[in-house]
Amino acid sequence: MLSKEQVKKICAGIKNARIGIIGDFCVDIYWHADMRKSELSRETPHYPLPIVGERVYLGAGGNVAANLAALAPKELFAVSLIGGDWRGMLMEDIFEKSGMNRDFVIKAPDRFTNAYCKPMRKGISELEYEDPRLDFGNYEPISKETEDRVIENLRKVAENIDVLCVADQFMFGIITKRVRDEIIALARAGLTVIADSRCSISEYTDCILKPNEVECWRAVYNNESYADAGYDEFIEAAKLLAKKNRSTVFCTLGKRGSAVTDGNVAEAVEAVLYKGEIDICGAGDTSLSAFSAALAAKADFKTAAEFASLASGVTVRKIGVTGTASPEEIEALAK
Repeated sequence: MLSKEQVKKICAGIKNARIGIIGDFCVDIYWHADMRKSELSRETPHYPLPIVGERVYLGAGGNVAANLAALAPKELFAVSLIGGDWRGMLMEDIFEKSGMNRDFVIKAPDRFTNAYCKPMRKGISELEYEDPRLDFGNYEPISKETEDRVIENLRKVAENIDVLCVADQFMFGIITKRVRDEIIALARAGLTVIADSRCSISEYTDCILKPNEVECWRAVYNNESYADAGYDEFIEAAKLLAKKNRSTVFCTLGKRGSAVTDGNVAEAVEAVLYKGEIDICGAGDTSLSAFSAALAAKADFKTAAEFASLASGVTVRKIGVTGTASPEEIEALAK
């Protein structure tokens, strides 16, 4: 584990870093309903959910951006899409408060602003549970015009950054094949690119890759047999992915920590474990942001992975929210 002095050095380096993120942003909306206040509807035979509280956060690639912003780099540029809807207005408000540069966020009136809306019910007891989530998503590719604007904005941002984060999360999101090809071209030209993709990590070559163990397994073997795999098998999958894609692979392994490999040697990093209640939602986003920011601060791969482990150890302790990790919180977990 990193020492507090090492963490301080990395965080100081981040303050001089210029970081870009391109990806699929959304808003996470929590609606808290107090069922003790519910009255049978006059119009329908239902008890409505009386909303007594609302919380809104950036989600998906937006959560990566929020975690990067929490580390306070010198400059943070976002390339993404929002729709002309109320969820887009919420996202713009969060952008304004975060301080990140949003000049390259495209407003596309024909698109939904992606959102995960989570109704949370509470009754007489302290128990609270989540109703089925309401998802606002897009089920058609972006237009050729929008795609052209994304590539134009990406090229402009690439001229002014040290590191590019890629958060490729949605089937019909901002990262089309043309956009991905542009990202790979930037990596081949010398830009440090760290790519995280839920479904297409195998298609990113010549970049630094950040899959979790399942994404890594699927990318290499194209099957679902990972349920029976052990630690060594996942490490071998990471090595094979690194060789196949001409990449360095930073593979997260949940409680088993993570590993960094160039395809030949794998360096293991321990997870920062906690005995209390945890919430792993968004831990991968924190890991991507912290790893990328540490690389921007000139840390080597293993040190960056250890920094990411500490940052994830912070956010998993934040219950009911994806959460971010500040430099002070990360330092507090260091030895």
